[in-house]
Amino acid sequence: MTTDNSIADLVAAKSAEHADAARPILTFVHVDANSALADVTRTYAQLQANADAIAGWLEAHGLRPGDCIAIMMNNHPEFVEAMIAAAILGLIWVPIDARAVGDKLAYMLNHAECRGVVAADYCLDALTAVAPQVASLGWLLAFGDTARAPAAGIEIANYKDALRCPAPAAVAIDPLSPMYLMYTSGTTGNPKAVVHTHGQFMATAGSVAWLGARPGDVLYTGLSLTHINAQGTLRGGLALGLPTVISRTFTKSRLWEICRAYGCTMFTLLGGMIPEVFAAPPRPDDADNPVRLVISAGMPADLWNAYRERFGLEICEVYGATEAGGSMLNPPGGRVGSMGKPDPSMEAAVFDEADRRLGSNEPGELRFRRRDGQPIVVRYYHNDQASADKVKDGWYRTGDVVRYDEDGWFYFLYRIGGGVRRNGDFVNTALVESTISRSPMVDDVYVFGVALPHNVAGEKTLVAMVVPVDPDAFDKTDLLAWCATVLERNDVPEIVHAVDAIPKTASEKPIEREAVAILKRDELVAA
Repeated sequence: MTTDNSIADLVAAKSAEHADAARPILTFVHVDANSALADVTRTYAQLQANADAIAGWLEAHGLRPGDCIAIMMNNHPEFVEAMIAAAILGLIWVPIDARAVGDKLAYMLNHAECRGVVAADYCLDALTAVAPQVASLGWLLAFGDTARAPAAGIEIANYKDALRCPAPAAVAIDPLSPMYLMYTSGTTGNPKAVVHTHGQFMATAGSVAWLGARPGDVLYTGLSLTHINAQGTLRGGLALGLPTVISRTFTKSRLWEICRAYGCTMFTLLGGMIPEVFAAPPRPDDADNPVRLVISAGMPADLWNAYRERFGLEICEVYGATEAGGSMLNPPGGRVGSMGKPDPSMEAAVFDEADRRLGSNEPGELRFRRRDGQPIVVRYYHNDQASADKVKDGWYRTGDVVRYDEDGWFYFLYRIGGGVRRNGDFVNTALVESTISRSPMVDDVYVFGVALPHNVAGEKTLVAMVVPVDPDAFDKTDLLAWCATVLERNDVPEIVHAVDAIPKTASEKPIEREAVAILKRDELVAA
């Protein structure tokens, strides 16, 4: 917990406190052209100096409190500097996945009325392509190669040049004012933008301590800073003074090498990353690493102890959402397979579709409310109806189907609309994924359901989309035969499809609609 009102206040205070400290607080790691690990570092003072200069450039370009700017890049120090610069001026920043293109990119820039974008050079082609569709867009501030012709009158400025600008006066920050807008994945339409305030960000600045961080830890994340989870790692490291290592992009093949090279003791794994990391062939030195704690979200029960034993670490399972309406924690020593128990300040309950509260072991929607009676506020930018629908009668509605046992431990079942019912029973797709990930034929796997004409109402055909270890030697009949020996009959996929890569979000979450589109493209299901 900190008394600072913004990340700009926090970094300024830490910069003054560590004025003579040369030790970096942030290390950004990437794999260079020679396949070696390389890094770029920042101390508090460097973050402060660069953010001041970028804020000066933004102010000189007419930016005022409440204006929106986008940040579009992989994980670079410039991402964090732009965040701090925005806070210095009271701007609202909008993180955008570096892979975004076309209509979705234009939609987000238009919806947030972004005045400009701080970007990496590899994003400029996508940005200049949509610039004519975004009336509010006036400039692109990019690092790297900016030698290209302006599009539709859009200024393309160089980040290095902006670092020569004088620092502006910082504005006073209202903790209730918006800090950033984080877009949801938009699986059923245009993505919604969740409003996060400065107060929310700073109130949870030390939350990694709640998850088990302690003095001497070195934090690591391979998740994108466009995702709420990586933002939690970043703010925890900055607030608690814990060195934080951030991969430019997630790399499962170099994960343990990075942890060993930089002495990382804690990192996070989400959803599809979990079986993907475990699918790597076992090595005799798997447990020879400095990691003591993995923060997981969606660790399958059958992989829980397997991770602990293979990699020599403990598991802390955490549940939360981009909207920050409620959370759960299952620390080491808790119930294997459980998403945990709610924060003591929150009450969690399960409801059916008629809003009736359910008892133990009855599946239904997970909802949260505050025990002190204070309202949970969820705000979607320019979408009052969605904001009102998310919290009703004091309960924050997660959209996740769960159950809880007699001892109050909660268990995730599926996302509403995402369950796979087959032959009258629900298939635990996480269990199927984690099992298939153990096959020596599979490098990555995503299991989902698709409704086909022959399915009875409400049921789906089970699909396993896999990235083979050896594409040339892969035969789906071999994998199906293997599945039949390790899975119950109802859990064996009906369709196995090999691909070069599984479509995923910036948080390494598989994108079902794009996976279905691949099945249609390859004529495995009707278009």
